[in-house]
Parts: sequence; structure tokens; C-alpha cells
Amino acid sequence: MDAIANQPIAPSMAAGSVTDDTEQALLVAELIAEGKGHIDPQRLATSLLDWEDDMKRRGSLDLLGPSTKLALEQVRNGADITQTGRTGTTNGAAMRVTPVGIAHDASRPSFADYVYESCRVTHNTVPGFQSALLVAAAVSFGIAGEGVRDALGDAVRLAAGTPCQKAAWSPKASVVSRVNLALDFARETGDDDDRFADTLRDEFGTSVESNESVATVFALAYRYADEPLKALLTAANIGGDTDTMGAIAGAMLGAALGADAFPQELTAQVAAVSHLDLSKSVEPLLAIRAEESEG
Repeated sequence: MDAIANQPIAPSMAAGSVTDDTEQALLVAELIAEGKGHIDPQRLATSLLDWEDDMKRRGSLDLLGPSTKLALEQVRNGADITQTGRTGTTNGAAMRVTPVGIAHDASRPSFADYVYESCRVTHNTVPGFQSALLVAAAVSFGIAGEGVRDALGDAVRLAAGTPCQKAAWSPKASVVSRVNLALDFARETGDDDDRFADTLRDEFGTSVESNESVATVFALAYRYADEPLKALLTAANIGGDTDTMGAIAGAMLGAALGADAFPQELTAQVAAVSHLDLSKSVEPLLAIRAEESEG
């Protein structure tokens, strides 16, 4: 649906328009291709600042999440990028990390380092890193041929077993623990979709905090592993940070199920309205992954 004129963040946005989640993911994809697999943190900071300025010129205001916004303000003021992001516990790193999961094999020991490169500038905390690692790993395992639920489970096991010494500690609830609880709930809940969504909203949360929205989206992907469009529609209608939850759900489900799992008329509409040529972004990432596997 078209956004109404007085929508506070993206007024009058046309139906089929992508939001900041997709735009930042495509930015990360460009940097990975440019860096032959690596993301230079200074280039990421500069690119995000340029992107924010461009979005303001286009009339979309206040799109940055609180963690990214604070970190980039510090960068603008000359802060050391090794020190920014040390309060970032929100889902901004998770929402843009999909290209890392496409370009790299999560079964390799270096995978966590690639994820850390993508989040350290803005989300250099244990929750920020773990949420990005969970999403990137689920995408990577899906591309490797695992089914949705196996990919989700393997992503949780990888994140639980990966040390986070580089990232700042946070007193907030563990993202991995919350995701495990959400997956248990998704396995045990009955057939009532409304109750399922209400419980996710009330007990797990849908805010920008990683330990809420990432946990909720893992539950959505698990429950609707065979109905991917339903997962996206539920994410869009559940309230809270809906575009991020939809973006992450679509990334994890699409990686395992393939593009044909979604209605072609809808994906074509998004591509046309948002002027996307995703193959141009994805092909260099898959080439990097192929080189890694040969090496």
C-alpha cells in the first residue's frame, strides 16, 4: 500500500518501495565486493554518512536507528571508529548483514570476523554482534542448502559457541538466549495465528532492541518456514520495527527457499518501484564465496 502523506518517517512512499534496511544491505554488498570479501570500517562509516545525507535530500527523515545515529554523529565529530558503537545493542547491524551471509560460508572459522567487520562501527556490543551473527549465519547456511529450520538451529548453535571478546558487554538480556526461547515457543504453540502474533508482541517484543525483534523474527521464520509470504505479512502487521523484521525474515527464508518461494508479481513490483537489480549486487558476493570454497 502507498504510505499516507502524513506518515512521519517516509511520507507518501509508493507501494513496493524498500526502506533503509534494504538500502543499507545493498551498501554493505558494495563494500564487500570492493574489499574482495572484507568491509573496511572507515569506508562503512563514510558510506553510511553519505547515504543518510542522500536520504534527507530525498525527503525521508529520521531513518537511522538510535545506535547507528549515535555512532555516526560521533564519526562526524572526529571520534575514533574503534570506540564508536560501544553502546549499540539494537538491530541495525542485523538488518544489513545479509550480504555477509551470502559472501561467506558460516562453517568456516573466519566467518565471525567478517560479521564483526560489518557491525563494529555502529554495534560494537555483544547483543549487536550476536544478532548480526545469527542472521548472517542463518542466511549462509540456507544458501549452503539447509532447510529453513535447520539453518535457524545451526545459526543459534554457532552464535552460542562464538566468543565475543572484542565486543562491549551489555547488561541487556542475551540475544541468543531470547532467540532460543522464541524458537521453543514457535515449536510448541498451537494453530492460532492471532494468539501466536499476540504472544510474540507481548512477551518477546518487536522493538529495535536486538533481543526483542531478532528473537521474534526467528520465531516467525520457524513457524512459517513453509509459508514464507505469511511470515512477511505477519512481520509487517505485528507492530514495532516491522520493516526490519520483514527484511530479516525475508532474507533468512529466501536464502533457504529461493526467490521462487515468494509471489513473483510482488517481487517484480518491488524491483520495479525501487529500481533494483539484485543480481548485480549478488553475483560478486557469490563469486567471493566460490573463491573461498576453492581455497
